[in-house]
Amino acid sequence: MNFAFSDDQLALAATVRDVLRAHCPPRAVRDAGLDGDRTPAWPHLAKAGLFGMLVPERHDGMGLGVTDAVLAFEETGRAALPGPVAETVAAAPVLLAAGPAAASSALPGVAAGTTIVSVRLGDQVYAPDADLAHLLILEEDGEVYAVPAAGVRLTPQPGVDPVRRLFAVAFDPSPGTRLAHAVPGALRGVTVAVAAQLIGLARHLLETTVAYARTRRQFGAAVGTFQAVKHQLADVAIAIDFAAPLVYAAALATDRDLPSADRDVSAAKAAAGEAADRAARVALQVHGAVGYTDELDLRLWLARVWSLASAYGNTGLHRSRLRSAILGTPELRRWP
Repeated sequence: MNFAFSDDQLALAATVRDVLRAHCPPRAVRDAGLDGDRTPAWPHLAKAGLFGMLVPERHDGMGLGVTDAVLAFEETGRAALPGPVAETVAAAPVLLAAGPAAASSALPGVAAGTTIVSVRLGDQVYAPDADLAHLLILEEDGEVYAVPAAGVRLTPQPGVDPVRRLFAVAFDPSPGTRLAHAVPGALRGVTVAVAAQLIGLARHLLETTVAYARTRRQFGAAVGTFQAVKHQLADVAIAIDFAAPLVYAAALATDRDLPSADRDVSAAKAAAGEAADRAARVALQVHGAVGYTDELDLRLWLARVWSLASAYGNTGLHRSRLRSAILGTPELRRWP
């Protein structure tokens, strides 16, 4: 079976990368953590079609699937893009399943990038970037609701990433905002999107660390020439190469609603989280103490890895689900 991406899929990812290079440089990410604009690239990404990828054409979208979007999600991770991009893009199938009225009212805005969406589904406690959202998809007592921002009460919560902010969300459930039971599909889509972002983060950290190791000198030589450093960087590259195909396979399984979709998504999130965590630890070790400081932008990518690695189920939880799926044993915990 040929799992190679098409020219169109590669071109879309390249377009997103170019947009992010121009409109989401490290300075923009740093400013977002200092109460600056947290959606600096949003209008430009909307013009590139990112937010409408999963929106049907009849609602002004592109009518594509998660497989088409997965490389673009990688690029948003590589740039540590502020804002709930994964949640906004992945919300389209949920709103579509909710019925014609909900889809017609919300999806054109999602596709245009003018409707930002945050989600709190399953066992999630907090909603990411809820203060930026115009619409929140929330689960309460097994029911799913699409609630306008004016109908929720937000309480900021502490988090490791000053850019990706977490909020407790309170609202009054009502029949007018209740949607269909589309939670499994919604969790798959957003989890794959976050896994792809973790792959992008890991790639950026590896590239940054390799470049640093080539120029940082110690004991009269570049630290990148030391065998111990080479081996650690090679281990990161292997972890990324192992995890990325699992993410792509999970995207395909999600699009096709395969019986193995939940298992594949758990495998992808576990592997991507482990690869990104390894990349973060090696990056910090090679950079040394300066990696913690404000002097380098490295800390912004480290914080995003730590935040996303636990989002929609951490590595340990998804390994547990994967074990249960393979061995047929009861699940120990709900997902996410």
